[in-house]
Amino acid sequence: QVQLVESGGGLVQPGGSLRLSCAASGSIFSANVMGWYRQAPGKQRELVASITRGGTTNYADSVKGRFTISRDNAKNTVFLQMNSLKPEDTADYYCKVEFAYIGYWGQGTQVTVSS
Repeated sequence: QVQLVESGGGLVQPGGSLRLSCAASGSIFSANVMGWYRQAPGKQRELVASITRGGTTNYADSVKGRFTISRDNAKNTVFLQMNSLKPEDTADYYCKVEFAYIGYWGQGTQVTVSS
């Protein structure tokens, strides 16, 4: 079983930056996909960005050009660099790791973009 712990959330002004980290308790080397999702109050959880084992990335249209996902297999960690943050980016952000037959979610970290 893999446990995921997100960190790096907080309060930031519009236009600011945050870097989220998702640390896994076990190896993520064999994970097929790692992703960041977010859920704003009253809305469904949505995919923000994902990265495959081969390094292929995918982004929601709303964050393209502003967010960057990366993974460090040696440190069992996936990152989400968020730049040019907007109030509409405010949400709880969750990390997910998908293996061949099972996936794991983290507990989430809150991001608030407000002046």
